[in-house]
Amino acid sequence: MSGILQIVGALMVLGGFALSQFRVLSQQSYPYLLLNVIGSGVLAILAALDFQWGFLMLEGGWALVSCWSVFARIREGIPGSAH
Repeated sequence: MSGILQIVGALMVLGGFALSQFRVLSQQSYPYLLLNVIGSGVLAILAALDFQWGFLMLEGGWALVSCWSVFARIREGIPGSAH
């Protein structure tokens, strides 16, 4: 089950990145940010459970920065858009 969650989390992060590179999603859009928050959050939790400290730092940091970006958008009252 852990392997499946790792794949799902990685696909979410990589999918968001790929969609931003192909200009389907803006890096400031809610869908992009939420893909990063959820995907990196899942990977960070799995890393913590397996005591993988370097991976936890990477994915935990990624999740925190993505969360900060979501809350900054909400606080600024910027409407969500896919582009």
